[in-house]
Amino acid sequence: MTAPLHDTPADADPTEDVAPAVDAGVKKVEGRSLKQIAWNRLKRDKVALAGGITVLLLVLVAIFAPLLVDLLGHDPNGFHQDKVDELTGLPKGALGGVSSDFLFGVEPNKGRDIFSRIVYGARISLLVAFLAAIVAVALGTLFGIIAGYFGGWIDAVISRVMDVLLSFPQLLFIISLVSVLPDDLLGLQGTSVRVAILVLVIGFFGWPYVGRIVRGQTLSLREREYVEAARSLGGGKRHILFRELLPNLVAPITVYATLMIPTNILTEAALSFLGAGVKPPTASWGGMLRDALKTYEHDPMFMVFPGVTIFITVLAFNLFGDGLRDALDPKGTR
Repeated sequence: MTAPLHDTPADADPTEDVAPAVDAGVKKVEGRSLKQIAWNRLKRDKVALAGGITVLLLVLVAIFAPLLVDLLGHDPNGFHQDKVDELTGLPKGALGGVSSDFLFGVEPNKGRDIFSRIVYGARISLLVAFLAAIVAVALGTLFGIIAGYFGGWIDAVISRVMDVLLSFPQLLFIISLVSVLPDDLLGLQGTSVRVAILVLVIGFFGWPYVGRIVRGQTLSLREREYVEAARSLGGGKRHILFRELLPNLVAPITVYATLMIPTNILTEAALSFLGAGVKPPTASWGGMLRDALKTYEHDPMFMVFPGVTIFITVLAFNLFGDGLRDALDPKGTR
């Protein structure tokens, strides 16, 4: 008689769990969400992180502008005639009057603190850029997803409207609109009226760019399996649009919104440079460049500081937007 291969005790429980033959030191494999994957990709992009940190600092500067000016600057509309030469009107001292008391020097003729005006100018530029981007993204997402999902004559009408708006001279329209509108409109006065006009017009003419992207993405997503499953389960059009399609459009919308903000900053600066932005004495980066045209040959620093500020701001947003696009695109390669 052949002996059993394994001796089993008589009192052994056959249902007892067998200890897994897995090394306790081996780390358990855990799944990662799309957000975790995107964050890990973004962390590896040092240039994008530097841009994101710069953007965050600029936003904090705009939010805490009064506190920052109280600590390091002066009243942005205060005149310091003792810092300006009486004969030439140029700032006293080297580099446009740069000193420990006036970090970026003073304006020619008026003697206003350039540092304080740049800090307060960040409020106008970022406020207009962010709000205009929100308007453009909201309109572009709404019309783009409707055009891409329904197709037919709805898609044709919305597409033609986008073509018309893309070919419309935006700057000329804003300049003409600002020149005919009163300074008191719908309870808003002065600078608030100009800011509201800039936000609405820049956002209105910017939504077709978002709309085209959303429309193209929707055309490819509307035939996916999960959309067909939602239809077969009785899901309505509103449910499919805003519960099935919209969550899958968040990534491209977020990336394009990030890349749209620097464009809006340049647009606001250009309009202020042309005199269609906020009204003086409200500080604006474009307005400071316009004022610097009169004295840049004798005091170039008055033009350098706001110009460099615009350059750094736009560059930071672009670098962060490019890194965010690479992080949210799983098929993207650097």
